[in-house]
Amino acid sequence: MTSTTKSGLNDIAAAAESAKGQAPGRGLPPVHLWNPPHCGEIDIVIKADGRWVHEGAVIGREALVRLFSTVLRKDPDGIYLVTPVEKLRITVEDAPFVAVRVDREGEALKFLTNVGDEVVAGPDNPIRVETSPGGEPRPYVHVRRGLEALIARPVFYELVEMAEVRETPDGPMLGVGSGGAWFPIGAAEAEGA
Repeated sequence: MTSTTKSGLNDIAAAAESAKGQAPGRGLPPVHLWNPPHCGEIDIVIKADGRWVHEGAVIGREALVRLFSTVLRKDPDGIYLVTPVEKLRITVEDAPFVAVRVDREGEALKFLTNVGDEVVAGPDNPIRVETSPGGEPRPYVHVRRGLEALIARPVFYELVEMAEVRETPDGPMLGVGSGGAWFPIGAAEAEGA
């Protein structure tokens, strides 16, 4: 495992900041185009609740977390912080982001993540719901390039309030529409519909 000190985090932040302007829009760098030669690991864990932890301590600088979130990339073997010169694997307990808000804008559902990403659910950014071993729903929305946000419980309750029942091959399901697509979020009977 690569031992990364505070100055190492600053080096990664500086590389991410310098690369930030290489893409239009929100300034997301083109991490999908980078294949740096150096690859290792860094002791960063994104907790299931969205907190970023480095060497056991929560990263308290919101701007630093937001910056690091822009250089995340999901590869077949894990999630990495990627800059033009370095690729470091990190640990993600659940999803790298948390959807902390949803707004209905006409026919679209617009989500806001804990790191400031805004994403409209639709065919390119689907909503999916898994069931935890304990039977609890675990809802997600796709954010970008295979990276998802866990939909926070209060936000999921808002989706349930917006949901409509449709008949499906699996029986009546509650679901929400957005961006021309419909996403089942649970069995209608389970929600008391």
